[in-house]
Amino acid sequence: MLEMAPHVLAQTPGVGTATVTIAGRLGAVAYGLAAIGPGVGIGLIFGHATEAMARQPEAAGMIRANMWVGFALAEALALIGLVVPFIFTH
Repeated sequence: MLEMAPHVLAQTPGVGTATVTIAGRLGAVAYGLAAIGPGVGIGLIFGHATEAMARQPEAAGMIRANMWVGFALAEALALIGLVVPFIFTH
């Protein structure tokens, strides 16, 4: 009979032990949820920038510069969401 530690969710008998901690699973779910916000934000940034450049072509340079700044900030949130679960699981 296998003895399971309280933090172990799954063990594969006979093949070896595959352990997945609760923190590891929560980290994976947390990153999945953390990626939703930046994904929507990046879509809105590029969509609205394209619309703005179509409406005012003479301001395209300034709009494009601001678009890339917004993209970098939104992408930074996604990278933070990727790193934070690793910090708390190790």
